[in-house]
Amino acid sequence: MKGNIEVGFKVPNVTFNTRVLDTDSDADNPYVWQPVTVDSMFKEKRVVLFSLPGAFTPTCSTYQLPQFEEMYNQFREVGIDEIYCVSVNDSFVMNKWSKWLDVKNVKMIPDGSGVLTQAMNMLVSKDNVSFGQRSWRYAVILNDGVVEKTFIEPGFGDNVEEDPYGETAPQNIFDYVIFDSPVQAPPRDLQLDLFDGGKTAESFG
Repeated sequence: MKGNIEVGFKVPNVTFNTRVLDTDSDADNPYVWQPVTVDSMFKEKRVVLFSLPGAFTPTCSTYQLPQFEEMYNQFREVGIDEIYCVSVNDSFVMNKWSKWLDVKNVKMIPDGSGVLTQAMNMLVSKDNVSFGQRSWRYAVILNDGVVEKTFIEPGFGDNVEEDPYGETAPQNIFDYVIFDSPVQAPPRDLQLDLFDGGKTAESFG
């Protein structure tokens, strides 16, 4: 059913085409296409995946993505391995948006064709603002690619004028992880050898 994601749902292993830096290239444009699969991102990890209507849009740029970036280490400390941001935008746009906001830790997923968004039953029409097909704002906690918990903004539908934001705020999701989640991960002592320190360019540009 559109607008609903069932707990226990296994995210399908779709592939995204990403633009990444080729460090061995001396070309004027040293970026190349690199396919990335859902399994390579989510397998054997506990992650937060959040989706939003579009790169460079006001709420997404002012609040949601920057706040997830700010809270990245806090999520790591309570057992979340990674945080991923997905939008129905191409890799060029997602890379530029990430650079514009100086994102170092949140991983960007360019769902340009809406394949993952459609599989998650969250694809909506935003023709009323000339966006075409985009994602409704939602977030999930995934365990090994399986939905543990969902956070979906109210009012799901096509061509909705409002863009609610609250359910998917990082603090709300963080509160669930530390207070209500049945998965109680031991606190993680953040050491440099436990994460890449934001050096994600080789995977997600």
